[in-house]
Amino acid sequence: MDSILKNTNLVTAIHAALSAGKSIMAIYKNDIAVEFKSDNSPLTLADKEANTIINAYLKPIGIPIISEENIQLEYGIRKHWKQCWIVDPLDGTKEFIKRNGEFTVNIAFVESGQPSLGVIYIPASKTLYFADAIAKLAFKAELENHNTSLENVISKSKQIFPKGSPSQHITIIGSQSHMTKETQGFIEAVKRDFTKVTLLTKGSSLKFCWLAEGKAHVYPRFAPTMEWDTAAGHAICNAVDIDIISQVTHTPLRYNKADLYNPSFVAAKS
Repeated sequence: MDSILKNTNLVTAIHAALSAGKSIMAIYKNDIAVEFKSDNSPLTLADKEANTIINAYLKPIGIPIISEENIQLEYGIRKHWKQCWIVDPLDGTKEFIKRNGEFTVNIAFVESGQPSLGVIYIPASKTLYFADAIAKLAFKAELENHNTSLENVISKSKQIFPKGSPSQHITIIGSQSHMTKETQGFIEAVKRDFTKVTLLTKGSSLKFCWLAEGKAHVYPRFAPTMEWDTAAGHAICNAVDIDIISQVTHTPLRYNKADLYNPSFVAAKS
């Protein structure tokens, strides 16, 4: 624990996520005004303010930032980046609008196309997940408030581990809002191999967190996602030897691509 929290990038990401979460919850208590982007996805004041806060923490480090709410630079510029941050200031805006608590702050540090650090904060429950994928360490902290010290985060943190390989009973976790025909087909195929299949649904990057802490065996995603939806969760899963495998290339998802859309993927223990 102490060793990975000597990583200043991880510590900065933790502070940024907590501060963004505090801002999100202040807006959550009031009426939520909703705008719509050109792709018809919802946007709220919480998305904007959380993004401003996270940028304020990360920009002084001097490493480029890819955020859902920033203007995206052309790949001709981005392709030269060896490192970058990938951020979703409010993942699960639809869940935020529904007020079901299943929304997160996602911050990942990416090196050579792979996420090496990941922070996911669930503001509604004050639950923090963070990981160093290279050190192979992932933790969960259930906090009492958003304004907390690093020492308190350390004292509240417990290392997390995934489920072992399933034998007769397998638990699948899926999207709260994107249950596609392809996903249903995947589930039906799994049912032929196991005597019992349990299906859980969660919003936002909570699915990666539940997978990493052993609440499910596999997460299939056959619906569109962006790199900022998955990068932080990918780092946390990689830290506990869960692979996020593209169903197009059959290799791990990569980041800072020319196209920031992800292909369909399946996340499961290697």
